[in-house]
Amino acid sequence: MSASAEIDAIVKKIGGWRGERLAQLRSVIRIADPAIVEEVKWKKPSRPEGVPVWSHGGNICIGEALKIAVRLTFPNGAQLKDPKGLFNTRLDSKTVRAIDFHEGDPVNESALKALIVEAARQ
Repeated sequence: MSASAEIDAIVKKIGGWRGERLAQLRSVIRIADPAIVEEVKWKKPSRPEGVPVWSHGGNICIGEALKIAVRLTFPNGAQLKDPKGLFNTRLDSKTVRAIDFHEGDPVNESALKALIVEAARQ
């Protein structure tokens, strides 16, 4: 199964608003830079389906559904400019930054696209 098909299955399994939000974020990521590669990593017994990862010469961001949020984690997020203040968690890390999206939160798609493009250039 291709990574894209695996991510389709992950989104479907999550379901509800969290699945819809992850699908929306995935769409924004793919539009931001068509050269981004979709992967599924870190399959383990507690998460046999793995974790969606978007990369471009290295990991750009990781998508996860938490109990009360959908999180995009940027492994090198501390190096990125975030003029719109999208990062709202993992702010104490020297390298990683993340964005938690809760049910009903708006998504600033243009700011997220800009962040994705910058991350892809790193």
